[in-house]
Amino acid sequence: MFFGIGSNMENTNLFEGEVLLVNKPLGWTSFDVVKKIRNLLRNYFKVKKIKVGHAGTLDPLASGLLVVCTGKFTKRINEFQAQEKEYTGTFSLGATTPSYDLETEVDEIFSIAHIKDEDIHAATKKFIGTIEQFPPIFSALKKNGERLYEKARRGELVQVDARQVHIHEFEITRKEMPEIDFRVVCSKGTYIRSLAHDFGKELNSGAHLSALCRTRIGNFHLNQAIDIEILKDYIETQDIPTCDV
Repeated sequence: MFFGIGSNMENTNLFEGEVLLVNKPLGWTSFDVVKKIRNLLRNYFKVKKIKVGHAGTLDPLASGLLVVCTGKFTKRINEFQAQEKEYTGTFSLGATTPSYDLETEVDEIFSIAHIKDEDIHAATKKFIGTIEQFPPIFSALKKNGERLYEKARRGELVQVDARQVHIHEFEITRKEMPEIDFRVVCSKGTYIRSLAHDFGKELNSGAHLSALCRTRIGNFHLNQAIDIEILKDYIETQDIPTCDV
């Protein structure tokens, strides 16, 4: 079962195992959410250890649906990670950043005067289907046992291999140059930041990701997710018995 808006809170069992649908706040890392929930449950159940993990990282500058598993449901994390995902957000055209988003400063400016509405819609079609994508060097992927972003922040040159991902749907929902809003449905492993960067190149310009929200993972939807502060209040006020472990 899952725990979120509209779920039966009386029958949840957060210690034995639950799937929590959390609306990750902007600025939090996915691990921040996991750590917060783990500490809340450890304190409430008066235990030293409890299994808590998330099923798919969201960048600190992204908000939206984060699936967090506790107890026995941590065994299903890989299953949830493999499901397709839906995102909405904003590309800013005419400028690139090393991180492909707002984590780093703009490093190059491009003209957007030549870009027409039909060019934007035609460009989306180039990315639908199976594509090769290079993950950003500012990412949590590991190389030689170290996160890529750690190397990138030290200014090290990092060689990143391309990977195949699948874009199921890619539509433009608003155009107010230099900003364009989008909705994307994609496979596991897709970097929307890389999609923004590549989209800019397809338009013979540049682009970076300026806003991102994950709205769906498989059959789990953002409108089912609960805010972390509401979850905190719930955990701290419920009459949950202490677990003997």
